[in-house]
Order: sequence, then C-alpha cells, then structure tokens
Amino acid sequence: MKRRIFSTLLAVAVAVLLLAGCRTSGPGTPARTVAQFFSKYEKRPGFKTTDWNASLTTRFLLGRLGKLGGGNELTEALTSIRSTKIITFTPTSSSARSLVAEGLNQEVDGLLASERYTPLPIADASADIPNQMRYSVREQGGKVSEFVAVGQQQTTDSFVLVSVAGSFTRAQVAQLSKILPNVVKGEL
Repeated sequence: MKRRIFSTLLAVAVAVLLLAGCRTSGPGTPARTVAQFFSKYEKRPGFKTTDWNASLTTRFLLGRLGKLGGGNELTEALTSIRSTKIITFTPTSSSARSLVAEGLNQEVDGLLASERYTPLPIADASADIPNQMRYSVREQGGKVSEFVAVGQQQTTDSFVLVSVAGSFTRAQVAQLSKILPNVVKGEL
C-alpha cells in the first residue's frame, strides 16, 4: 500500500516537473500572461511596441476602412475595440538573434495555452503565405474579450504579437483578422 502511494506521488511529481519544463521554454523566466510578455520584451534590443487606445485605434482603422473594403460587421468590430498592443521583433544583434533560438515563439505558445486562449482555424492557410498570422481568442459567455495574433514579419527570425481587447463575436474577430495583417504592416 505504501509503495503504491509512493509510486503515485512520484508519478505526480514527475508530471509537475515535465509541465514546469514546458513553461520554462523561452529566454529567462517565461512570461505567464500576454501583458507580462509585453513588459518583459518592450525595452529589449530589436523589439518595438505600439500601444493604441480605443479612440485612436477606432479613428485610425475607421479611416482606413473605406480603403480596405470593410462591411457592417467590421465596423461594429472596430467600434468594440478597447485597446490594441503590438510588439514586433527584428533581430538587430547576435544576442537578439539568440532569442529566437532560445524559444521566443515557444514562450508565446506556452503562455497562450496556459492562459486558456482558444486557437482559431486559419481561413487561408497556405504554404504560399509565409507571413500568415495565427489567431487565438479568450472567450467568456459567447463573447470574445481579447484576441491575439502571432506571426512573422518579412524574415524567419522576425516576430509580431498583436493583442486586441474589447467585446467581439467570433464573426467580428474573423472580419478583424482579414484586415489586421495590413494594419500591422502599415504600422511597422
């Protein structure tokens, strides 16, 4: 009986250590939330952070909406935005390049999984689109309170993370995901 309890405790301890190992991927202490990720990297070499409040974001995006061909669903989504944060990374030194090797992308994947973001299917997934963004949402009661987009810029070692907070339907997130890559590209 004691051996069985000991074996069970040992198995649980090993599982906890394995899970902790997954969370430690990434440079230094891994960020546990999207907000911590922004705080951790925003002042590091190679990173650029842009923070838009709701009124600026809405004015900027509504101004471009006519050019982008958006409809009513998109307009409603844009007016539902509370804030938008973008962090981009382009390696500018050898130490900055090592961040990718150390697991920058894995750190983001780990924090999205641990914070229970739900990955969304990519509508136009194709090998012909190397800069395709991946989207994840945080939902409660049928409403999306935040969605996160992760992707690359022009090079393999680059990185972009966009966090959009508000109150959206999934259909509105789908509409925003169609224009977001162009908006990010225009901001860089």
